[in-house]
Amino acid sequence: MRLAYTMTDGSRELDPLLHEVALAAIARGRRLAGIVQVNHDRPETERCDMDAIVLPDGPVIRISQSLGPAARGCRLDAAALEAAVAAAEARLSEGAELLIVNKFGKQEAAGRGFRPVIAAALEAGADVLVGVNPMNRDALEAFTEGAAERLPPRADALLAWIGAGAD
Repeated sequence: MRLAYTMTDGSRELDPLLHEVALAAIARGRRLAGIVQVNHDRPETERCDMDAIVLPDGPVIRISQSLGPAARGCRLDAAALEAAVAAAEARLSEGAELLIVNKFGKQEAAGRGFRPVIAAALEAGADVLVGVNPMNRDALEAFTEGAAERLPPRADALLAWIGAGAD
């Protein structure tokens, strides 16, 4: 069992990177659990819709709420996130060797969200790869007691770490 995280400079770079890595790992035969996020632009607002794809093959769960064009608060649908957590946990129990969590975010920093799934994966001997932003990095470091390895935000580096690099 190993634990690593990656961060990107741009706010819209991490989700596509982890989605690409998950698809490549699945194509190379790795048994995955977790979620990756796919964002869909909405023409009427600057905010996108956020969908979580439960690895390896769905379902897709909308984890954002439409709060209207003038809304400024958090759009995360906490109930939908918990549904994604439960679905990922069920997949993990089927014998995944790698858990990918698209983001150690506000929910995880507060002790909810994917924290129990990350702990269960490590306890089961699976590797864990987590995305994080600078705002929640300290919370991730505290949760992992500094045991998480930081990886560069490049598909080749992440695939090499998970053992699914190009042949």
